[in-house]
Amino acid sequence: MIWVAFLSLLSTSSLVQGMTDVERLELRYEAEDMFYHAYNAYMSNAWPADELMPLSCRGRFRGREPNRGDIDDAMGNFSLTLIDSLDMLVVLGDLEEFEASVKKVINTVSFDSDIVVSVFETNIRIVGGLLSGHVLAELVQAKQKGMSWYRGELLNMAIDCGTRLLPAFNSTTGLPYPRVNLRTGLQGVNSIQLTCTACAGSMILEFAALSRLSGEKIFEEKASKAMDVLWSARHRQSNLVGNVLNVNTGDWVRRDSGVGAGIDSYYEYVAKAYVLLGEDKYLERWNSHYSAVMKYLGSGPLMMDVHMHRPTTNSKHFVDALGAFWPGLQVLMGDLKPAIEQHEVLYQIMKRHNFLPEAVTADFQVHWGQHLLRPEFVESTYFLYKATQDPYYLEVGKKVLKSLQKHARVTCGYAAVKDVRTLQHEDRMDSFVITETFKYLYLLFAKEEDMFLDISQFVFTTEAHLLPLTLARLSNSTAVPVSDDFFYDEDEDVEYEMACPSTRYMFPGHDTLYAGAASLRKPLESLVEDSCPTKRILKRKLTAPEFQSTSEEHLKLVRDMGITIITLPDGRVQLLHTFANAKTPEDGEEGLMFMQEMIDLSRQQSTNTESPPKLVSFKIDGQRHQLQAGPAQFGKDLKNGLTATGKVVMANHVRGCGGSLQNGESMWGKIVIVERGDCMFVEKARVLQSLGAIGGIVMDNTDGTAAASSPLFAMSGDGVDDIKIPMVFLFMKESMKLIEILQEVNELEVTLEEKPEGSDSAYQSRNNHLQARIQSRLAKSKICKNTLSGH
Repeated sequence: MIWVAFLSLLSTSSLVQGMTDVERLELRYEAEDMFYHAYNAYMSNAWPADELMPLSCRGRFRGREPNRGDIDDAMGNFSLTLIDSLDMLVVLGDLEEFEASVKKVINTVSFDSDIVVSVFETNIRIVGGLLSGHVLAELVQAKQKGMSWYRGELLNMAIDCGTRLLPAFNSTTGLPYPRVNLRTGLQGVNSIQLTCTACAGSMILEFAALSRLSGEKIFEEKASKAMDVLWSARHRQSNLVGNVLNVNTGDWVRRDSGVGAGIDSYYEYVAKAYVLLGEDKYLERWNSHYSAVMKYLGSGPLMMDVHMHRPTTNSKHFVDALGAFWPGLQVLMGDLKPAIEQHEVLYQIMKRHNFLPEAVTADFQVHWGQHLLRPEFVESTYFLYKATQDPYYLEVGKKVLKSLQKHARVTCGYAAVKDVRTLQHEDRMDSFVITETFKYLYLLFAKEEDMFLDISQFVFTTEAHLLPLTLARLSNSTAVPVSDDFFYDEDEDVEYEMACPSTRYMFPGHDTLYAGAASLRKPLESLVEDSCPTKRILKRKLTAPEFQSTSEEHLKLVRDMGITIITLPDGRVQLLHTFANAKTPEDGEEGLMFMQEMIDLSRQQSTNTESPPKLVSFKIDGQRHQLQAGPAQFGKDLKNGLTATGKVVMANHVRGCGGSLQNGESMWGKIVIVERGDCMFVEKARVLQSLGAIGGIVMDNTDGTAAASSPLFAMSGDGVDDIKIPMVFLFMKESMKLIEILQEVNELEVTLEEKPEGSDSAYQSRNNHLQARIQSRLAKSKICKNTLSGH
């Protein structure tokens, strides 16, 4: 049995060379410190929110922050990060904090909320976290290390949560709907009938454990039926599954097949269902799927997606980072050689970019540069080290750890990386960073004899929660009764040769596993560098926040990036990117970055509560005048009567970007006027704020724009909430009016404020009056005297 052999391997040890015990211990302590840095930041600044926003140093509650779309379906205002972190505290041996945290969960968390959540995410994070916490609470109690008061409260909470997920299985086929309302089930939920394979096929571990621990068989029955449906839906010739299918018809909607996003944890749960539950059907399915995957996807250096019905044809030109778990699963199921090779290719990519990008092309170029501090690559590194005892994988883990420390650590935890090419941060720390990434790092450097838990007695779920192997005994169909006096003769040579993996069988001519592993890695060590340019910083010609659809220069730049532009009647644009249409490969790469920025901006602007227009108000000869202005999605929000009043000063240089200002000393206590261009809006705000300005006005630099004829424009930020002053945006027509007035009025005082609802007519009449007064003043002005006399 594969898993038995592997688990026995985990308990063996061999001499580790290449990293001293002292250095390994220091790295273990550093990994532990990383967990506590993130965990304490969450508990101090965010709990009981679901997640920590590490740049803002505050919690992310569902419904209180701007909606991010599907990402937020993982949250249900149920202290997600705390529940996800419980078992890590036991792994660290911090039983005091574990006990205190269990009490917090029991006393404060409720699932009776009118919130729509992801069935998949809630299962693996909440149900899995509660079950693992329950098992470990009872273990601590049994060892008399605390928890004497515990009476299964976490299990009861898992039952409650699992029961609220059960309505999702009320489909025609038995496949779960992707979302449910925690209070009303499917009522009030948009009827989304499509689900991903991983979403439907990653319930069996948690739901089977829930049934076997509680005695309520319905959970395992529902999850097992879903697994049966997916197995039946596979393509019978290729034995591959697709990515998305209809839960009521069972028909495939997306037939691309791979080991990454949308499918990944289905294969993982097929394999681990056999390991955890001992049911032969899962091993048979795993063997069929695995043979197909390696036949059709395993021929190149990366596991490229194929069409399930035409498996010799690739369906994508890129692979995503979620597939980095695959080498670890190969190790668990006993196929070590391809695991070593696939992991090495991923490591070469990771070294080139400090992190593994969210997606890379077949020729190792960055397709999507985001990095969410995902655990999958570290997970595979951990399993490869446990299988080979090769110190090389300790060095790999050290590289990952140091990259996280250098590029992701911030004051309040660890921030996701928006793009590995720029290393810009994102105000996001998913719960899996704490419960998975830091757990696998810690386990990699920890020695088994120093740990509170015997990890070999547990199976890791896809969220790295710990479920005990003893669960197999709780089912009558899988129990194998053995008398207490049962024994058999053990032949050490036979046991050694049958162990998984066997050095003599796999690496003839090599004395150790890690010597054999090194022989596999050697031909791959320059694969990435030989196939693509060395790491470079891409100099951006144009970023999405700077883009102006009315600028011919900008339109040409995006065309050079391979982006096709369709202008809509209302002035908005639609963008389509084709890498092959780019002027150069570098332009194509910038085009990918530009499109991702556009997607982020579009998501932010479409989900944010729309900010109403603002006003720039001032008085001339006792008469109050107003110019309509656009809002900013950052900084002080001018609402509920909040205003900013001060004298204005023009920035010199007018673009107001860092390093270009010559009159910074004159900005203290003033409202500063800057012009659009050269840097992001939010960067201009940072410069003005640092020089003591109390507000800012950004003037458009595109001819012909006006508040009356152009759609409301809101200046976007970069996700970092550090601006405390208000900023407003004036279109060109209003900007020119303001400039004309400044030429006439010394020390003009203006007020930045919110535009009252229903004030259009008054606004228009005031500005008509203002225009007349401006023309009158200009007629008398020496500045325009020559121009006027020529008419």
